[in-house]
Amino acid sequence: MNGPAQNSAKLTSKKIYIIRHGQTDYNLKGIVQGSGVDSSINHFGIAQAQAFYQAYRHVPFNKVYTSALRRSLETVAPFISDGLPHEALPALNEISWGRKEGQPITPEEDRYYHAVLDEWRKGNTSLRIEGGESPADVARRLRPAWQYIMSRTDEETILICMHGRVMRILLCMLLNYPLHSMDLFEHENLCLYQLHYTGSMFCIEKYNDTRHLNNLKPVVHPA
Repeated sequence: MNGPAQNSAKLTSKKIYIIRHGQTDYNLKGIVQGSGVDSSINHFGIAQAQAFYQAYRHVPFNKVYTSALRRSLETVAPFISDGLPHEALPALNEISWGRKEGQPITPEEDRYYHAVLDEWRKGNTSLRIEGGESPADVARRLRPAWQYIMSRTDEETILICMHGRVMRILLCMLLNYPLHSMDLFEHENLCLYQLHYTGSMFCIEKYNDTRHLNNLKPVVHPA
């Protein structure tokens, strides 16, 4: 998969590691998070973060970018503790799920959620979830932040920690996919998408990679 770059003519090459945050109790219990819920990663999420750190601590990152939400920052805390420069960008926050945030996913809520997803897949990516954002809204706030990141020509290798839905939207933007295709980009907690910017386009080198978590025992929500 590849696509054209966005406003980065001065850049000849860039390596970009994009990860989703570690597990939270909200993930475990099936409660809607979004940009309005500033949850922390749980004990298993901390273990995921440490496993990723051990697997990628050797990479010569120039900087780590996160959203402004705690679960994103906490996931890369080991790198920051090592002295890696860090910048939090609110534009990388998760999509707003509006009035659904902080609520358990009941059968009724699940039907509504999937009805919205179906509309997005049909191309109605300007449809906002009740009280929240649409994928088009998220793309608009992402663009200037991404232009800023790509303007930093001294940062040849960067790590970005963000959130599932906003990650899917960003990958569509970078790879020149229409937003209605965003569900092609699967994700799990602490998965990795590794991209290489060649000077003219972005290429995916790792897709939803979780091999660094292979030695962890998954935590499941008790029935």
